[in-house]
Amino acid sequence: MAATDAVDTKAERWGRRWGSRAEAWAATEEQQLPTYEAAIERLGIGAGHVVLEVGCGSGVFLRAAADRGADVSGIDSSERLVALARARVPEADVAVGDLQELPYEDRTFDVVAGFNSFFFAADMVAALGEARRVAKPGGSVVIQVWGRHGTCDLDAIKPIVRPFFPGYDPNAPPPPDLGEPGLLEQLVSAAGLTPKEAFDVSWPYVYEDDDELTGGLLAAGGVGEAAGDREPEVRRALIDVLAPYRTADGGYRLENAWHFVVATA
Repeated sequence: MAATDAVDTKAERWGRRWGSRAEAWAATEEQQLPTYEAAIERLGIGAGHVVLEVGCGSGVFLRAAADRGADVSGIDSSERLVALARARVPEADVAVGDLQELPYEDRTFDVVAGFNSFFFAADMVAALGEARRVAKPGGSVVIQVWGRHGTCDLDAIKPIVRPFFPGYDPNAPPPPDLGEPGLLEQLVSAAGLTPKEAFDVSWPYVYEDDDELTGGLLAAGGVGEAAGDREPEVRRALIDVLAPYRTADGGYRLENAWHFVVATA
């Protein structure tokens, strides 16, 4: 089941971006544990389960699943994040690779999970199809995306950070709201999976001050590196737009909703 350390050029660009400030992103990813625990509890992940996470980042979900007895593997396009995941979960099989070209045999995993990862693929349906291929017949594929527009405090930062994403086109229509009921199910079905259930969870990101806030947000997707000399300007814009969520002690509390679909292979 061991995977090779290979990444296709389609994913290489995002891998470099997410790895540009890997340690700062890892600190933010640790706050996402409630998302991972929700999936683990919903699917009953534990001893005897063979689990793959696509877009595994620094390995927070892998650690949580392994601590419950699962046999875990992960794949990410960022070499630096994979290194952090290997250090966090040394018993895991973690590889550098492309979620559209998974280096695993057919019918290998009881659960394939993707948290805010499938929509980074050049072809999301193709990536979901790869998840279906490597899942065992009757196995689960769990997909998590942002909640509906208006349910995420972090929606406020999108106009600021999106211009620094690879391939940004200001004249292109906005991306679809994958949190809308039924939309993610359509993509799942197009990939040959059978939607089983949908659910939502909500929890807050908490930052103690401006530096912690902007450090995490600028690390996500390599926005800080892409901004270059404009980074101070972007940092100031993030602080200004998130001022309504500043707490009395100078920190920040940002409530976000997350939408899940669990499908059967």
